[in-house]
Amino acid sequence: MKPIGLLAVAAAIMVPGTAPAQMETAMDATGEYAMSQSPKAGTLKVPGATLYYERWGQGPMLLVIPGGPQDAGVFADLARVLADRYAVVAYDPRGNSRSPFDGDTQPLDLDTQADDAAALIDALGEGSAYVFGTSGGAQIGLNLAARYPHKVKMLLAHEPPTTMLLDDPAEAIAFDEALYETYKNDGVDAAMGMFFGANALSDSSDGPPDLDIPPEAFETFERVSGNFEYWLAHGMLPLAHYRPEVDTLKAGEPRVIVGIGSESEGLPIAEMSLALAKALGVDPVTFPGDHSGFEAYADGFAEILHQTFSSR
Repeated sequence: MKPIGLLAVAAAIMVPGTAPAQMETAMDATGEYAMSQSPKAGTLKVPGATLYYERWGQGPMLLVIPGGPQDAGVFADLARVLADRYAVVAYDPRGNSRSPFDGDTQPLDLDTQADDAAALIDALGEGSAYVFGTSGGAQIGLNLAARYPHKVKMLLAHEPPTTMLLDDPAEAIAFDEALYETYKNDGVDAAMGMFFGANALSDSSDGPPDLDIPPEAFETFERVSGNFEYWLAHGMLPLAHYRPEVDTLKAGEPRVIVGIGSESEGLPIAEMSLALAKALGVDPVTFPGDHSGFEAYADGFAEILHQTFSSR
């Protein structure tokens, strides 16, 4: 059975009766978990929030934008693989994990999220960066590329939920609204079970989870699961219903590449990603795995990502 990512593992804990098929974590030559490479952590003050980030390696800056409830921790293995070629900067988007608001919780705003990404590029890069965004993070990356084109060398948008680019988005919009209503009426666990089931990210037939994973990974999915409610209440609909500025993105720099997981074929997220590729007039790049392929297949995913950026 295929390995799955930390979000699916978190779903196994949050949703009773679900369990992951298998989980793969990077190991060193001795068979020990490869946790010795540690990032340099820091914070950046931005208007209305403080952003937590982790920086790995040296080289041209590669900004990694998490999706939905994710944070920097889900990219640890990917960053380790890429650290010999890039200065990889992964961060917790405002409202998630270690990036608190200054005051009251605010709804997710795509422009503000892209402003945050631009601020990180200014503070930690040399005026521009390669950008990898996954899921809702790809939507943020598309906003960033449209509004700050001079800051983005190339954008890899991995499985963005570009609902509004579908020929007929009515069914997808109805699902999003039903997910939100499930959250309001039945709570986080029920809504996340609905979400993971629709995206084939968990398997409810194998009984309760029996996992032996390193502390770093466990801490990550504990944080991520703690972000589910903010995402459901304030982030899911803005991210899913954001319509990228396709005409602006097609008009010039930066180059935008759409990535789709090989195991996502037939799922709604693949259809949405193909709709973006069609709108931009580009051929999508196939990555290993599904929506969380960057976790489960970090080595192969990193190589394709690097080859894509190198093709500029």
